[in-house]
Amino acid sequence: MSDDLLIRARHVMTPDPVCCLPTDTAQHAAAILRDRRIGAIAVVHDHESRKLMGVVTDRDLCCSVVASNLEGKGILVRQVLTKNPVTCNTEDALEDCIALIERYHVRRLPVVDGKGRIVGIVSLTDLARKVPPQSVSKALVEVSTTRSRRHSAA
Repeated sequence: MSDDLLIRARHVMTPDPVCCLPTDTAQHAAAILRDRRIGAIAVVHDHESRKLMGVVTDRDLCCSVVASNLEGKGILVRQVLTKNPVTCNTEDALEDCIALIERYHVRRLPVVDGKGRIVGIVSLTDLARKVPPQSVSKALVEVSTTRSRRHSAA
């Protein structure tokens, strides 16, 4: 396939994702997730540089804060974030992005530029809306199967 016809991360990503700071409270991050109806939020060093340092998911907040009976306004995002998340670049081929999602069993893949600044997120929802169904279903099966196995002993 010609490079001109290749689908890239920038073609399917949700651009300019909402971000929070490591000094924000878990309660603030949870409110953003709720209000924006999203499942993850990028954590950046500062809003100006948008240099990605991690990601906080609704699951992170539930397992780290709620399940431990902690109060969200007393916990900082830096205490619950996943540091150094798997990322892709805006020019990465979509099939490479899907391979990362499958390999690392993530539902969302932050998209960064050459300076490590977050510029978008490729989610399973983005894939479902913009790529052939067979690609999405394989990725979803991979992510879900591993999660099911990982948690089936509980």
